[in-house]
Amino acid sequence: MKETDLYQPVKTFLEGQGYVVKSEVGAADVVAIRGAEAPVIVELKLAFSLALFHQGVARLGVSDDVYLAVAHKPGKRFAKSVKDNVKLARRLGLGLIVVRVSDGLVTVQCDPGPYAPRKSKKRSDHLLREFAKRQGDPNDGGQTRQGLVTAYRQDAMKVAVFLFEIGASKGADVARETGVAQATRMMRDDHYGWFEKVEKGIYGLSPKGAEAVTQAGKLLGS
Repeated sequence: MKETDLYQPVKTFLEGQGYVVKSEVGAADVVAIRGAEAPVIVELKLAFSLALFHQGVARLGVSDDVYLAVAHKPGKRFAKSVKDNVKLARRLGLGLIVVRVSDGLVTVQCDPGPYAPRKSKKRSDHLLREFAKRQGDPNDGGQTRQGLVTAYRQDAMKVAVFLFEIGASKGADVARETGVAQATRMMRDDHYGWFEKVEKGIYGLSPKGAEAVTQAGKLLGS
C-alpha cells in the first residue's frame, strides 16, 4: 500500500459533497474548494505519526479546515489508536479521516474546530484524594504501573507491619491501631497475597506478607 492509494477515495468522497479537488497543491497533499468557502486541506499518511500531526498543525496556518487521513487497518489495536488520536486531533483543532482502501470507504472520525474537553470531577477528586493520602514520594516519575506504590498499598503495608509485630488480630483492632479504616476489608480482599484468615474476623500475615514487611521502608514513604 502507498500513500497515493488514499487519494482517490478521499477525492471521490469530497467531490460527492460538491468540492473541486486537486492533489499536491503547494505543500498540501489534497486541497478541496467549494464556492467561496475556505479551502479544505487533507494530509495523507498510511499510519499515525507525530510527523502527520506536525503537518496538520502547519496547514492550520493556511486554513481552519484541515483533516488528517490514515489507512484503515483491521484489529482492536488500530481501533484503539483511532480513539486515542481522535482526542489528540480535537485538541489541536484538526479533523481525522480513516480510509479503507479495499473498498474506498471514507469515515470521518471528527471534524476540525475549537475543542474544550469536559473535566471529570470524579477523576479530579480521585487524583486529589490519592495525592493527599499517599505518604512521601515513593515512586520514580515515569515508571510503569507494575510495582507502583499507591496510598492503598501503603495502607496495606501498615496493616502487614502491625500483624508482623503483634500477630493475628481482629480486623477492628487492626483498624483502630493502624488508623486504616478499611483494614478488615483489605485483609479479606487480600490483593497482594499478604494476609490469611485464621478464623472468623481474625487475620494473620502470610509468608509473602512477612517477606514484604522487610521492604516496608519505601512503601511507607520513608
